[in-house]
Amino acid sequence: MGAHRRPRQRATGGGRARTAATITLAGAATATGLGGGTGHADPQPTAAQVRAKVDKLYQEAEVATEKYNGAKEKADAAEQRLEDLRDEAARKEDRLNSAREALGSVAAAQYRSGGLDPALQLALSSDPDRYLDGAAFAERAGSRQQAEVGRVRKELREIEQLRGAARVEVSSLKSRRAELKRHRETVTGKLESARRLLSQLTTEERADVGDRASRSAPGPRESLSASAQAPNSRAAAAVAYAYQKLGSPYVWGATGPNAFDCSGLTQAAYRAAGVSLPRTTYAQIDAGRRVPRSELLPGDLVFFYSGISHVGIYVGNGQMIHAPNPSAPVRVAPVDEMPFAGATRVV
Repeated sequence: MGAHRRPRQRATGGGRARTAATITLAGAATATGLGGGTGHADPQPTAAQVRAKVDKLYQEAEVATEKYNGAKEKADAAEQRLEDLRDEAARKEDRLNSAREALGSVAAAQYRSGGLDPALQLALSSDPDRYLDGAAFAERAGSRQQAEVGRVRKELREIEQLRGAARVEVSSLKSRRAELKRHRETVTGKLESARRLLSQLTTEERADVGDRASRSAPGPRESLSASAQAPNSRAAAAVAYAYQKLGSPYVWGATGPNAFDCSGLTQAAYRAAGVSLPRTTYAQIDAGRRVPRSELLPGDLVFFYSGISHVGIYVGNGQMIHAPNPSAPVRVAPVDEMPFAGATRVV
């Protein structure tokens, strides 16, 4: 009986233990599941928080845009220098070929008369510069042929110098293009992040992001008044151009005539007035005479943020025209809507 009862007791006790353990584990799993679903879920950001993040992303994208614009300006200059060097090398090669052909004609005439002056062997040499270095050549060449060969040597050396300079520009251009790619990726990444955040908002909330700090389009009277208050005709022409472009879309890297980024708009406005401005905000701020905020006049360039990453054209009454960001077109806005960094009178 004892042997029979002991196994029964183990079976009963083991069953109770397993049941208790199962209930405990199930309860823990349920509690964990509930806790993970409520206690650890990130709260949905408010519309105001989304707008703040989007504004920050746009500002960071604009910093990267100005760096992209600066790198592109340098890449374009390097590309132009490279093209100029190649053109100059081609012109010198043409002159070299003409000089060698002239020497070849003299060599042919001397050959027919029974001799070939060593100097004129240059025209037939596969390595003319090396041949020119021979001491025997220098001793035996006649003065006229020496002058002709001297010109050939000069052209050869200048061509080699041009080719060396071109190789330097090719290396510079590769570096600039790599820099362009990095800045482009930064800009597009920031804008894509902003787009994803905006997609969380309702249509009305998204519209509010673009409409904040905007105002109704000014009439012709306001445009004429601002131009009349400008310090000179070129500043007035730049202001008039900016008014004409109200409503144009913001496109990073664009300089008009149908789309702009912030420094692209100011550059295009003054280009229309016959004034050449640098491409970037941090170069444009040094393109004229600094003026205090209290002395602003229509046509002055106004700059924002500590890194000088945004610019607009002052139009009077505390207002400017600027290209804000991808959420809003070229528009009139208060100068005090962003941290003021300085102002420049271009002309």
